[in-house]
Amino acid sequence: MGWAKLHEAVIFGKAGGKVIWQPRIGCWYTDKRFAGEALPAPYEGMALFDIYRALNCSARLYEYNACYRRIEDPRVTWTERDLGDGLVEQLIETPVGRQTARTQATESSPFPRRIKWEVASEEELRVATWREEHTDWAWDQGAFDQLQADTGDLGAPTMFMPRMNVQSLYLEKMGTEAGIYAIYEWLDAVEAYFRAVEACHDRLVEVINTSPIRIINFGENVHSGTLPPDLFLRYHLPACQRRCEKLHQAGKFVYAHWDGDCGPLLPYARETGLDGIEAITPRPQGDVTLEQVKEGLGDDMFLIDGLPAVYFDATYPVSVLEACVERLLALFAPKLVLGISDELSSTGDIERVRVVGDMVDMYNARLEERT
Repeated sequence: MGWAKLHEAVIFGKAGGKVIWQPRIGCWYTDKRFAGEALPAPYEGMALFDIYRALNCSARLYEYNACYRRIEDPRVTWTERDLGDGLVEQLIETPVGRQTARTQATESSPFPRRIKWEVASEEELRVATWREEHTDWAWDQGAFDQLQADTGDLGAPTMFMPRMNVQSLYLEKMGTEAGIYAIYEWLDAVEAYFRAVEACHDRLVEVINTSPIRIINFGENVHSGTLPPDLFLRYHLPACQRRCEKLHQAGKFVYAHWDGDCGPLLPYARETGLDGIEAITPRPQGDVTLEQVKEGLGDDMFLIDGLPAVYFDATYPVSVLEACVERLLALFAPKLVLGISDELSSTGDIERVRVVGDMVDMYNARLEERT
């Protein structure tokens, strides 16, 4: 069974108890490339997908997001101005007003820093709402065919949806601090935006449900420090439940990305309608133990990931990583897509990826011997 078939077999309960090792190493790769740092032998000169093949492990293929095209109203226009010294201004014009955004290039990342978000006023939030109301989605078969050729058998096609209500406000439109103030000071405008976002995403769900991609992630980056239980229960949970119901009608496997402190929210995990949760980060990196995660997810939900990224650094001996792998297998298998919570850092030891892969291979082989 190849990686793609094993991936689907595991999550749809047809793998005979086997699990799959699916680390995310894109951060490690991108940071080293940006810094001009040579990769350790034998990986120098390899493309990212080839490194996965060399490590003999599966990849979580969010590249398939490219198959879903966001189509804004044709009356929306974007203009960019280079202001010098790495500062770029974007002007977004619509029939109901304009938005401006500014980004600043940095020396520490290939991604620019936001200096001014698209939404900094109630008027700009109304413009954002209008844009969501007038946005549609389309399937790109050409992109799908190209990705099938590029990724081969590294994993099953996977995509992540845009963020829901509060997380969209924080991480896509305003920034966290400004978004928190907006929820309490511009409530009517904020809730109008939330309704528009959900309706827009319902149109995306219609496209997803007729597409061949069966594994759907909610790329929420949930963190209880900024999405506490009161906001979670008021906004996030009902929207999550509605999304899951629609996607499950088409037989999709649905999971969400919770990668901050999750302890206060874990008691609600089984109410979400999700099939699993990705990237919950256990101690010593996060705020929960593996046992608390198991209690929150129960026996029916999947854990996707589970290994603290810090265990791949030299700070911790390999034996600590190995012990954590054994504990995860004991607690969560077969409801487990083992991975790193949530990526290998630029200081991580890539060969520890192979160590975990060998352990998973042995675990799966023992299952085969019993049958």
